[in-house]
Amino acid sequence: MPNPSYQERRDQVESYFDRTAAEAWKRLTSDAPVSGIRATVRAGRERMRAMLLDWLPADLSGKRLLDAGCGTGLLSVEAARRGAEVYAVDLSPTLIAHAREHVPSDLPGRIEFAVGDMLAPGQGDFDHIVAMDSIIHYEPDDALDVIAGFAERARVSVLFTFAPRTPALALMHAVGQFFPRSDRSPAIVPIAEKAMRARIQGAARFDGWEIGRCERIVQGFYTSQALELRRRKEDT
Repeated sequence: MPNPSYQERRDQVESYFDRTAAEAWKRLTSDAPVSGIRATVRAGRERMRAMLLDWLPADLSGKRLLDAGCGTGLLSVEAARRGAEVYAVDLSPTLIAHAREHVPSDLPGRIEFAVGDMLAPGQGDFDHIVAMDSIIHYEPDDALDVIAGFAERARVSVLFTFAPRTPALALMHAVGQFFPRSDRSPAIVPIAEKAMRARIQGAARFDGWEIGRCERIVQGFYTSQALELRRRKEDT
């Protein structure tokens, strides 16, 4: 069960993305014109999404995939193009409604959009779980709990991103404090790659799993690191 700090931050994330920044987020994840800073974030997110999709099988026919923190559903759509049965969940009813309205009608796979917590019970098990920039606002212990919860429900892989602890990222966050408060997202909590690896490798909850690919995307004001967890072959 998530601890109180997870619940508190989750409520902040829900409020921000469903009320404060919903319209801005819709623009960011579309092809609408955006400011220079947001254009770099858009480009960085596009690169990250493409990389995570590249880490998934080209053919996802018959595979079940969880898009945890799906936002406007761009990754979900691409996974469904490969034949996946996607369960796409997000805290924001506004973004989920937008995602439902923009689903192509000719997808080989299927997407079920849901409003809720990415750890909510009753979602079932999945072949693959992807959490792109969905745990970057949580404290390291809470983020690890989320990742472990994913590992309990995934049969093949868990792909997630985190905010790496770098001097450049710290500087950009400091600059961000000068933006109007309405434009600020909940604080991003960075963690060093070495520390993330150590936490996973030292936790019994990840027995049967191994760390695979780990790559960083840096694009202007966007910095995020993707890590792949793979179930060991003898455990599949």
